[in-house]
Amino acid sequence: MDNSRKSYLFAFKAFGDFGITIAVPAVLAALAGKWLDIKFGSYPKCTILLLTIAFVLTAIILVRKVKQYGKEYEDLINQK
Repeated sequence: MDNSRKSYLFAFKAFGDFGITIAVPAVLAALAGKWLDIKFGSYPKCTILLLTIAFVLTAIILVRKVKQYGKEYEDLINQK
């Protein structure tokens, strides 16, 4: 496999992983928050709380993934 193909595959993998890491917790938090708000009649307190928690956890996870992908990218560059 040539180096440019490896670079593109790496970029698509990272892009997809970051997109999923950002989208899934936000969507799940919004759905769970809406359900809890309806159940307890606390609109929009539960939704805001769960979205805030999802945001903080997503930020922590993204920092770790950026470091991981940074190391993988350096390894990819050093192979050339």
